[in-house]
Amino acid sequence: MATTASSRAAQGAASPTESAASRAASTTPGERSPFARTAELLAPYQPGQPLITLSLGEPQHPPPDFVGQILSQHINEFRRYPMARGIEPFRRTAANWLSTRFDLPRAIDPETEILVLNGSREGLFFAAIAAARYVAPRKGTPAILVPNPLYPAYGAGARAANCETVFLPTTRANGFLPDLDALDEATLARTVAIYLASPANPQGAVASRDYFSRLIALARRYGFLVLSDECYSEIYTRDAPGSALECAGPDYANVVAFQSLSKRSNLPGLRVGFVAGDRNFLAAFHELRNVAAPQVPVPLQHVAVAAYGDEAHVGENRRLYRLKFDLADQILGHRYGYSRPAGGFCIWLDVSAHGGDEAAAIKLYKEAGIRVVPGSYLARQQADGSNPGAGYIRLALVADTETTAEALHRLVKTLG
Repeated sequence: MATTASSRAAQGAASPTESAASRAASTTPGERSPFARTAELLAPYQPGQPLITLSLGEPQHPPPDFVGQILSQHINEFRRYPMARGIEPFRRTAANWLSTRFDLPRAIDPETEILVLNGSREGLFFAAIAAARYVAPRKGTPAILVPNPLYPAYGAGARAANCETVFLPTTRANGFLPDLDALDEATLARTVAIYLASPANPQGAVASRDYFSRLIALARRYGFLVLSDECYSEIYTRDAPGSALECAGPDYANVVAFQSLSKRSNLPGLRVGFVAGDRNFLAAFHELRNVAAPQVPVPLQHVAVAAYGDEAHVGENRRLYRLKFDLADQILGHRYGYSRPAGGFCIWLDVSAHGGDEAAAIKLYKEAGIRVVPGSYLARQQADGSNPGAGYIRLALVADTETTAEALHRLVKTLG
């Protein structure tokens, strides 16, 4: 069945457990934080055991040892306004890292094909606005395609770009990635950009080279941009995920990839990442960011230079996540449809047989002291009224191994 637009669809009907304010907000077009909605859902209750928070995907492993020393060495550079494109050592180091990490058609040019970002989130948001200005006129109402469930910045970017948001359901049936065969001609002809997360948040699915190649071929045929969110690419326990840039050809036309140190290096508070790829789009993107986007402080870029130049701390990071997924394999088994994800640090559990996602989240909080996010809060209502996140809960395995094991045991005991 062809996918058609769901015009700025509401997030879904409010449950009886939500407050009046939440019900009003949830029927307003646009995006609300799933964490704010979770807080409202759980506000009437108290945790039944000492609280373990698995709702927020905020890395808790130690940051690299060199962070403090490098910041102190460059402390005086906080007095400088940073350049929007980033300092040359950062761009060169990030470009070298890409060439080392991925099998690229050619090396990224640090002068024209890479920009520093205040973390990937602001870049993903502003990219939608830049894309809407950059592409040729569309045949119909301009649209931006987003996976559903989605990272809220995608929907916010589409709305800020004054584009119709088309939600593409990512379900078990389609491997938790958008079904490219379901896209109809009319939708593709008016598409400005498509967001793709690989590894996907929350399901951890990873796009194959064939998938990337098919998507890029569509982008070039219809003249839209692929905004590839790869911020989880360094968190995996088996095979290293690939990049859309590997399949973009030597000109990287129509493709940009977003990276961040938040997950890779346990530096969510540093707010440093980058975007790389299509030089023509990045020139236009730079013009917008130069007047509208937050600049990245120079000392933080120096920390990023060291971080992208060191793989030892990244390997240790992966080892710690691997231990926690080993625990999940042992404790969860095949309950709740669990299977070890290909990437990322989240678990996507089917609790439809346990009263649904909101009911399960409340039960886990009240009885087990575990805070999780209802899957429907991470998704949006489709045009047919369905919500592809409904019936699931998301757990972020960011705590230490002992805490993770305790939380998983409590979950199984509570849900059965």
